Amino acid sequence: QVQLVESGGGSVQAGGSLRLSCAASGRSFSNYAMGWFRQAPGKEREFVAALTWRSGSTLYADSVKGRFTISRDNFKITMYLQMNSLKSEDTAVYYCAARWGIATITGYDYWGQGTQVTVSS
Repeated sequence: QVQLVESGGGSVQAGGSLRLSCAASGRSFSNYAMGWFRQAPGKEREFVAALTWRSGSTLYADSVKGRFTISRDNFKITMYLQMNSLKSEDTAVYYCAARWGIATITGYDYWGQGTQVTVSS
C-alpha cells in the first residue's frame, strides 16, 4: 500500500520561502513519478510540479517556474518542493501524489493528506 505523507506547510509573508516534504513508503518508487498539486479555497486542484523518480526529470506549471524547485532524496524516499518568492496566490492546500511511469500533469493514483500553505501580503 502506497503511503504519502506531506509536511512543511505553514504561514509565511509574501516574498518568503517554505520547503515541503513528501515521505513515500509502501513500495519501490524507482518506476514512479511523483508530483505536487495544490487547491485554493473555491478553486479546482491544479498541477504544480512533478518529477520522474528514476531520471530526475522535472515538469513545472508556468505559474511557479523560476520560483519553485522539486527534488528527491533517493535514500530517504522523500520528495521536496522548495518554494521561494512566495505570493499570496500561492496560498492553498498542497498535495503530494504518485503515479507509475513518467512525470505528467495528470493521472496520479496515490495522494497524501495535504498540507496548508498560507502566504500573507
